[in-house]
Amino acid sequence: MTPPLLEIRDLHVRFPVGAQFFARNKRILHAVSGVDLSLQKGECLSIVGESGCGKSTTALAVMGLQEPSDGDILIDGASITGENAPDRMARARIAQMVFQDPYASLNPRQTVRGSLAAPLRLHGVRARSEIDDRIEDILRKVGLLPEHGARLPHEFSGGQRQRIGIARALILEPRILMLDEPVSALDVSVRAQIINLLLDLQEALSLSFVMISHDLGVVEHMSDRVAVMYFGQIVEIGPWDAIFSNPTHPYTRKLIQTIPDPDTVLHPGRDRDARAAPEPPAGYRFHPETTGRPDVYAAPEPSELIEIAPGHLIRARAA
Repeated sequence: MTPPLLEIRDLHVRFPVGAQFFARNKRILHAVSGVDLSLQKGECLSIVGESGCGKSTTALAVMGLQEPSDGDILIDGASITGENAPDRMARARIAQMVFQDPYASLNPRQTVRGSLAAPLRLHGVRARSEIDDRIEDILRKVGLLPEHGARLPHEFSGGQRQRIGIARALILEPRILMLDEPVSALDVSVRAQIINLLLDLQEALSLSFVMISHDLGVVEHMSDRVAVMYFGQIVEIGPWDAIFSNPTHPYTRKLIQTIPDPDTVLHPGRDRDARAAPEPPAGYRFHPETTGRPDVYAAPEPSELIEIAPGHLIRARAA
């Protein structure tokens, strides 16, 4: 059986926090707690959840920008963590990231050509003709013109800047793109254009996506599978249609309910849901006040995901 392109096994990321950073008994933030995920070639896997749930930390660990505390990350069945970790240069050819903010992710003093040529030179491409050809090709692929390479970032709109960010991520021909809220900073009018561009590039270049997002409309449109994350753990994962049509974990149901309904009439003071606790209560991963079925979800914290349908798993107490 062919192994997944990307596999995350029992990933943990912990940080010391607070004023006790140098103390012997310092507090520990468990940002990621035992995450298991896999990504198949050509697939888009979305990780969703509220801010601070650990989804971006998971992505940074895959990119090699955050050292895991425990666990393993594999590409094509081979570990890329610990003693087996490739150097930064080799890792850059495996996975690249498209950042959320196209205004902050580009050097304002560097032309588009300079931004795209730098990683090529860093990875040993020296011939000017080859650099020019590759830059021209990637600009056309993202819907820009070769002459745009001579301009500075401030001369472009937000959507165009995000196209440049996508071009920069693709210039080294990686197999995986980490999409960190790729359209959340853009005007609504151009979001669909960037989403469609990403889907076209995925098909044309055989790319695999891991998308970090809280915009469930974008997630529903782009994803093959969706992983729902809460307090550092995956609480539900499955095909996108199963997650959106049959959300089973109560936290997933809460997220689905946040999708705006154009026919909803808002009443001040009536739309405040119980929020997740700042820290998980002892023995619980989901806050008791928001738990619809305490016999299932408010159990002593379950240690593994349970399959309720083919490919659809939830974190719940076994019967």
